[in-house]
Amino acid sequence: MFIYTVKPGDNLTTLARMFGIPANRIAADNALRDPNALSVGQNLVIMSNSIRYVLREGQTLFSIAQEFEVPLETLIDANPNVNPISLQPGEVIIIPQENRAPRRPIIVNGYAYPNIRESALNCSLPFLTFLSPFSYSITPAGELIAPDADDLIYRAARNAVMPLMVVTNIFDGSFSTEVLSQILADPNARERLIGSIMYELDDKNYYGLNLDMEYIAPDDRESYNDFLREISERVHRNGYILVTAVAPKYRADQQGILYESHDYPVQGRYADYVVIMTYEWGYTYSAPMSVQPIEEVRKVLSYAVSEIPSEKILMGMPNYGYDWTLPYTRGTAAQSIGFIAATELAAQYNSEILYDEKSQTPYFYYTENGTRHVVWFDDPRSVNEKLKLVEEFDLAGVSYWTINRCYIPNWLVLQSQFEVVKL
Repeated sequence: MFIYTVKPGDNLTTLARMFGIPANRIAADNALRDPNALSVGQNLVIMSNSIRYVLREGQTLFSIAQEFEVPLETLIDANPNVNPISLQPGEVIIIPQENRAPRRPIIVNGYAYPNIRESALNCSLPFLTFLSPFSYSITPAGELIAPDADDLIYRAARNAVMPLMVVTNIFDGSFSTEVLSQILADPNARERLIGSIMYELDDKNYYGLNLDMEYIAPDDRESYNDFLREISERVHRNGYILVTAVAPKYRADQQGILYESHDYPVQGRYADYVVIMTYEWGYTYSAPMSVQPIEEVRKVLSYAVSEIPSEKILMGMPNYGYDWTLPYTRGTAAQSIGFIAATELAAQYNSEILYDEKSQTPYFYYTENGTRHVVWFDDPRSVNEKLKLVEEFDLAGVSYWTINRCYIPNWLVLQSQFEVVKL
């Protein structure tokens, strides 16, 4: 696999000729609904073990080696009949993909809303270990409100994907600090909740429990830790696994209702896997920026692996970007946008796609009806860089929020680096 950045004058016909790959293969691998709509700066997945590359004016073996991240010596060895000091435009060279060690197995979880389109579900299921339908919510009495997820559970099982029961402290449409506090303080409500969870695990044939409790009151930290211990014992005793989701923390004493009651050492002790939600730096009401800046993710993971066994950590991966109106005004909302829609929007307005090296994230500007916008999203290059963190920190794998949008290039990049565990 190679990742190529579109340059002025490129189109699928020239790229197909340049790489010796059919144009329709490039279009399909990159989910290009309009094969004529490419943007300068757009990054494309080129799926091949080696490429027949047609040289352009001014290119050298050194520049090609840098662009495609292939050692210069490897490039020279693959082209014994090419004189590296007298290259000519139009000359064909072979760019090999280095032989890599066997792909490391990883766990891949995908959250999905029950209204996911069949095409999006089919797009993702081959690449998932776990499917987590979102979600069961709770009442102050500790009762569960179930999602309409029977079809997702059935489809997961048919595709060798293990369904996880997602339980949240969502009440009346949002995460509720108060409702969770009431349950934690009431032994009867807490036992009712745990009993209801165990019944659903058995009745629906789930593989395990995915516990996503957010906005927990700081005063409830220890009672929530006790709840984790109790639910862990019950879940494991009955042959299920426990997965928890936590906010992205830089340090143990990080302040704020999102962070204080997510006790990393305790989560790592009682859970089989911990999803760290490493996204939403750029969010609906933030100033324009990357949803997942790699330098911030690296800081979070550096702390996380000091408190949680790395083989239990699933790094969160966002499957969305945001479109902000400029100039940004505090309190105004950005619009969520999928990665395919983002590249199509850039092509529609003939926008050059730029790349922020610090955050390892693409972005672009466009103007509509006199109003300027900026879009931050992800593409094969940024996905590739962020997935490298799994190897860097020796993590168990990744967790996607959400798979409701199909983005084929993500799965091709992931598959080139790792083998997805199927249970």
